[in-house]
Amino acid sequence: MTGAPLRPASSVGYQVNRLTRLFEAALRARIAASGVVPGQFPALLALFEHDGRTQRELCDIASVDQSTMAKTLSRMRRDGLVDAELDPTDTRCTRYYLTLNARALESELAAADHDVIAQATQGIPTARLAAFERTLADMAANLARPSARTSFAPPGIESSQRS
Repeated sequence: MTGAPLRPASSVGYQVNRLTRLFEAALRARIAASGVVPGQFPALLALFEHDGRTQRELCDIASVDQSTMAKTLSRMRRDGLVDAELDPTDTRCTRYYLTLNARALESELAAADHDVIAQATQGIPTARLAAFERTLADMAANLARPSARTSFAPPGIESSQRS
């Protein structure tokens, strides 16, 4: 570590967190009339892509813990967005399916998401956006590795050198 003071403008974590909050606020404003909230968006997107996922699958896709996803799915059931059914081949698993009401919202929600992305990326050259997307994917992959979640070592120190 450099020992340099940490400032918002020089903190990637701060900037990504700020961007996330701004995206969420913009999305919330655009989808409010649909009755959907941004916290439901990852589960909806995953189910739009492949209906009938389990809670565990949705947790993995959304990168949230079981209790958070359980609350999200409970609210989505209450709001008439998903139905829960026991897996016919493994009754220990519950699968979540979009309702017709949720399916009817797909194009509206997609348009709102595209609008937010267009607003956020306005005036930024395509090559810079592509590099940014690759960088975000690389950072997410780095942090998703089990070693990144269980211990910390300064850059350049291998796990075998940790005390």
